[in-house]
Amino acid sequence: MPNMSLKKNEMPSQAPDARNKNFLEVALGYTEEQALDEAQRCLHCKNKPCVSGCPVQVRIPEFIEKAAAGDFEGAYQVIAQSSSLPAVCGRVCPQESQCEKHCVRGVKGEPVGIGRLERFVADWHNQHAQEAPKKPASNGHKVAVVGSGPAGLTCAGDLARLGYAVTVFEALHTAGGVLVYGIPEFRLPKAIVQKEIDGLKAMGVKIETNMVIGRVLSIDELLEQGFEAVFIGSGAGLPRFMNIPGENLKGVYSANEFLTRVNLMKAYKTSSGTPIHRARKVAVVGGGNVAMDAARCAKRLGAEEVYIVYRRSEKELPARAEEVEHAKEEGVIFKLLNNPIRILGDESGSVQGIECLEMALGEPDASGRRRPVEKAGSQFTLDVDCVIMAIGTSPNPLIKSTTEGLETQKWGGIIVEEETGLTSRENVYAGGDAVTGAATVILAMGAGKTAAKAIHESLSKK
Repeated sequence: MPNMSLKKNEMPSQAPDARNKNFLEVALGYTEEQALDEAQRCLHCKNKPCVSGCPVQVRIPEFIEKAAAGDFEGAYQVIAQSSSLPAVCGRVCPQESQCEKHCVRGVKGEPVGIGRLERFVADWHNQHAQEAPKKPASNGHKVAVVGSGPAGLTCAGDLARLGYAVTVFEALHTAGGVLVYGIPEFRLPKAIVQKEIDGLKAMGVKIETNMVIGRVLSIDELLEQGFEAVFIGSGAGLPRFMNIPGENLKGVYSANEFLTRVNLMKAYKTSSGTPIHRARKVAVVGGGNVAMDAARCAKRLGAEEVYIVYRRSEKELPARAEEVEHAKEEGVIFKLLNNPIRILGDESGSVQGIECLEMALGEPDASGRRRPVEKAGSQFTLDVDCVIMAIGTSPNPLIKSTTEGLETQKWGGIIVEEETGLTSRENVYAGGDAVTGAATVILAMGAGKTAAKAIHESLSKK
């Protein structure tokens, strides 16, 4: 009999007043008993609406059915047929706006905890699997992947399973892209990412680090070296700023730099050789997941007060509801309907405050959200000694500027055929944030799958 409880099983987690002082994972994961109970909430709908909400088309009812029967390894194998990064997706995907949004159980209660079950199954596999994935037989074709973030790793994994010799070129010294430099340890432990990467290596994927494509090698040189196709999944690592006075003061960071120092370079450890400003009071400008990550990291670095400064209301916050809730629980202060207009400095050129204007919501803009309107004479100053700009990113122009004939949007995104990921250059494909600008891990993975399928169909004809 199905479990007809209207509520999903709660996720065990660290207490807020403990976790805001450490970088250990916040969510602790389901117990086996909780996973079995949650899996039995699935009604196994005939039309499987949850699958339609998944960008990589995981066969969700099938994996949940196996989990409900206690066959956790079987459940993992179902997920692995569609997803190269199940332990990652179970932690950071916005299931509430994708698979779980379409769950029938969500009509009169809470949807099935699909993401929590995916995480449990993947973790169970990682703890119990005895054998590494086997390297498939070679099909004689060779493909290059630029970038080892979620798009690149997914494309590489799908192609490797089909027998392609895949080499991934990563600009940084560690593979994983945004999964290692952008998402904090307390949301996504780096050992989890490394485990997924090790699985791809076992299937024959080669990863070359410290390879800045466009500088060390060009896209054309990769093709000249015998790679029959190239997938560009180089992400969106170019930070945006507001162009307000004071952004060049000491103590102003882009969220990219701040999070890279913390996550990749482990600046939160006393033994780290990478310095970071341990501020007393911090203002994070922005309202997305990156802003929440930066604010929560600043709190863990010892800041007494951390503010989220966002020009719209809580309803318009683009961050996941869970991340907003966790930030509030950890003591982050939300200064909503406020917009920075100037960063103030002291005599030494260091941040000593941020001047803001109060806002009100007017008519909807092109995005459908109500446009913020300034309240005249409402200026006020927040006493801070660090400002982190988390207002978005765009693709680095390096590949565009070194690849003749590669068409891009005015803002830098590579133009592709939606159905295939093919760019304006023959045999060159792209996907993920390099195409869309900053988006979600799972959407990048979906783009990597799309391109892998198209590359396979193209090279199979040769």
